[in-house]
Amino acid sequence: MATTGIYLNFSDQTEKAFEFYKSVFGGEFAGGVYRFGEAPPQEGMPPLAEKDKNLVMHVALPILGGVLLMGTDAPESMGFHIKPGNNMYVSLHPDSREEADRLFQWLSVGGKVQMPMADMFWGAYYGSFTDQFGVPWMINYVKSMK
Repeated sequence: MATTGIYLNFSDQTEKAFEFYKSVFGGEFAGGVYRFGEAPPQEGMPPLAEKDKNLVMHVALPILGGVLLMGTDAPESMGFHIKPGNNMYVSLHPDSREEADRLFQWLSVGGKVQMPMADMFWGAYYGSFTDQFGVPWMINYVKSMK
């Protein structure tokens, strides 16, 4: 079943924030907590700074109505500069790769692509962009979840 999520970017506070959200909503983190240091090196990317290796790369907490609240630390060493307006994404989780491509293609018209749709090391087919109205989006299709 397709779902929608809210994706929050933090400046080195994701773990603290999500422990708080977990205390409010209850439940467990879906799939655990992934750290930047666990990710394999990516071609063309500079080496990860030692101080960033324990930062949260991804965490997800089911909240009300089947919505996933998700988050990441956004390290400045990787070019991120958190400010109100860029600290949140609408995250869509379609039922198929084809639907992921369709949503990406249509919603990104006139916008700015940050990451084109591609297979990712964490098992998802993923892409991100800001639409023509300045709204940031993530498209994340994971076959094994369907």
